[in-house]
Amino acid sequence: MFADTVCTVEASREVLHVTPEVYDAMAALALVEYPLEACGLMAGEPGSNLITRFFPCRNIDQSARIYTIDPKDHLRAERTAEDAGLEIRGVMHSHTHTEAYPSPTDVAAAPDPDWHYLIVTLKREKPEMRTYRIRAGEITEVTLETRG
Repeated sequence: MFADTVCTVEASREVLHVTPEVYDAMAALALVEYPLEACGLMAGEPGSNLITRFFPCRNIDQSARIYTIDPKDHLRAERTAEDAGLEIRGVMHSHTHTEAYPSPTDVAAAPDPDWHYLIVTLKREKPEMRTYRIRAGEITEVTLETRG
């Protein structure tokens, strides 16, 4: 449905692969939650850059500008992923009116330097996604590709 809208930017040699199903689920959640920011957790094999599972989460801030993942949803996602032999590899959230680039708030709130930080922008007609690593306040874009 949305998988043909992947924004691939070569900003580093690292590539994050998401399945078409995960891509579509993240785009759909961003649209359903609009005008609020949507959020969720991405999971894959431990240490891998292939995201095979997406866990939509509630934004307890109920805001169009910031998000906080519901701790109960986070715990459920962690346990479900672990039971399936997966681990949480990153977080997705949407920007309703701005580009898919981490805001200062996003950078300050980045909890894990090993996570991928994927942002869906709804600024244009179709959802667009970009993903980053955020380590010690430094933002590095990662190439995003769909892979089944």
